[in-house]
Amino acid sequence: MSHVPDVKLVFKRLLSMKSGLNISKWRARHFSQDVDRSPKNSQKGSVTPLPPLSEPMPHLPPVAYSTSKSEDSITEVTVLSNGLRVASEKKFGQFCTAGVVIDSGPRYEVAYPNGICHFLEKLSFGATHKFATRDVMLRELEKHGGICDCQGSRDTTVYATSADSRGLEAVTQVLAEVTLRPQLSAEEIESARQAVAFELETLSMRPEQETILMDMIHSAAYKGNTLGLPKICPKENVHKIDRGIILNYLKNHYTPDRMVVAAVGVEHGPFVEYVQKYFVDMKPTWHTDHFEKFQPKVDKSIAQYTGGLEQEECEIPLYPGSDLPELSHVVIGLESCSHGDPDFVATCVLNMMMGGGGSFSAGGPGKGMYTRLYTNVLNRYHWMFNATAYNHAYGDTGLFCVHSASPPNRIYDTTLVIARELANMAGKVGDIELRRAKTQLQSMLLMNLEARPVVFEDVGRQVLATGKRKPPSFFINEIEKITAEDINRVAQRMLSGRAAVAARGRLAHLPALQEVQAAVAGAGARGDGASTNHGRKINLFRN
Repeated sequence: MSHVPDVKLVFKRLLSMKSGLNISKWRARHFSQDVDRSPKNSQKGSVTPLPPLSEPMPHLPPVAYSTSKSEDSITEVTVLSNGLRVASEKKFGQFCTAGVVIDSGPRYEVAYPNGICHFLEKLSFGATHKFATRDVMLRELEKHGGICDCQGSRDTTVYATSADSRGLEAVTQVLAEVTLRPQLSAEEIESARQAVAFELETLSMRPEQETILMDMIHSAAYKGNTLGLPKICPKENVHKIDRGIILNYLKNHYTPDRMVVAAVGVEHGPFVEYVQKYFVDMKPTWHTDHFEKFQPKVDKSIAQYTGGLEQEECEIPLYPGSDLPELSHVVIGLESCSHGDPDFVATCVLNMMMGGGGSFSAGGPGKGMYTRLYTNVLNRYHWMFNATAYNHAYGDTGLFCVHSASPPNRIYDTTLVIARELANMAGKVGDIELRRAKTQLQSMLLMNLEARPVVFEDVGRQVLATGKRKPPSFFINEIEKITAEDINRVAQRMLSGRAAVAARGRLAHLPALQEVQAAVAGAGARGDGASTNHGRKINLFRN
C-alpha cells in the first residue's frame, strides 16, 4: 500500500531520536513500595516518610494572614441637600453593586389603578433621555461587565446593577436615568402591557401557586387597604394603565426623601459626588418650572389588619411528566410584627422553628428536616405534599403564615392540621429545637451576607427604614438572647388575633373560617392532635 513507506520512515525517525536519549533514565520507574522505609527515614507511628500535617512544612516562608479592618464594615451615610440619602460600604473585590431603593410599592396604589408597580418592573432599564434605547444602555453597562435588574415588593422597589467598580460613574448615571428620566414611549408601554398580560396568562397555567397565594393571603389579611392591594396587576387594569398614570405615580413617589442610593464595594467620597451630579444637579422627567412648589400626594395610611377569607375555586395544573396528584392549596395567616418591633427577632426564630418545605425536597439533615412542620406534619400525614412557614415583615405590621397543599379530598384535614400546629406554637419549646432554630437563623444570616448584592439590599433597606444600618453582629447577638419565654410570648400575641385564610383549587371540603379560627385558638383540641372542635377524627388512611 502507498502509505507503508511513510510509516516505516516515521518509525526510523522515532528510533533515531530514542537512541540519543538516556534509556535507563527514561525507563526507570518509582513506586511507593520502592521508598526507603528504613528506621532512620521513618518517624515512629507514621505510615509515610513525609512530614505530618500537624507540623509546619520545612523551608517555607512564614505565612502572612490578612486581618479584617473595622472601617471596612462601616456603612457611611450622607444626606444631600434635597434629602436624598447616599449609603455605601467597602468590600473586598474588583466589582461593586450599586442601586436605588425606593419607598414605593403596591401598598401605595390606593388612589391609582392597581398594577402600576407591576408595569414599572417591566419598564425598568428602558430608553431614557441619555440612552435612546434599552440596547444602548445595556451596551454601556457591558463596557464595565455590568448586569442590571429591578424587583419590587409590597412596600419597596429596588433598581440594582453589578459592575466593575472602575465604571462606578457610568453605573451611577444609568441608575439616575432609569429612575428619574425614563422616556416611557408608547412602544415601551405597549410592550410592557403585553409582557404583563403574558405573565398573567402563564401564572394561571403553572402548577406553582406561591405568587398567587401570597397576593390572596395579603388580601385576606388586609382587606381593601395598603398591604392588601394586589401586587400582580389585575386583568381588568392591564389596558387602563397608560403613560400619564405612570408618570403621575412616579412624580409623587420617586422623590428624594423616599429614595436611598446605595453601593457596596466603592469609596464613599467619589460615589457621593456622582450621585450629586446625576441625581440632584440633573432634573427628573416630570420636572417643570413650578416643580419646586409641588407637594407629593402619597398614601400614608397605616396597615389595618382585618383577617378573613379569600378563596378561588379552580383546577390547579399538574406538573408535566410527574405522577403527583392534583393539589389544592391553603394558606393560614396571623398578624405578626413589623421589622422595627422588639419582637421581630423572636418572630424570625419562631419562623425557623416552624420551618417546613415540600414532602420530597427536604434538602438534607440540618436544612429543615427537624423543624416542626416536618416532624409534626409532613412526616406524619402522607397526604400532605407541602407545609412551609413564612414571615413577612413590613414597616408597620407583619404577616406570619403557613402554606400547605394536599389532594382536594384532604383539604379539610390539611387545613385543621395546620391550624392546630399554629395553635401549638404557644406550647412547650424544647431546648434543642430552640438552639437549632437560633443556629440556623444565625448561619442563614451570615451566609446570605457573603453575597455582595444581598449586602447592598440590606444596606439600602435599613437606611431607607431607619437612616442607618445595624451590623450583622447586632442581629447575631439579638438572636442569641432569644429564650423559650420570648417564643411563647410572640406566639400568644399572634394567636390572640383573627386568622386570615387563602385557598385555591378544588375547595368543596374547605372548612369554614369560624372552624379554622376555633382550631387556631385551640378550642376543643384534645391535646393528642387527632380531633377537631367538632369531634371529628382525622383518618390517616381515608381515600
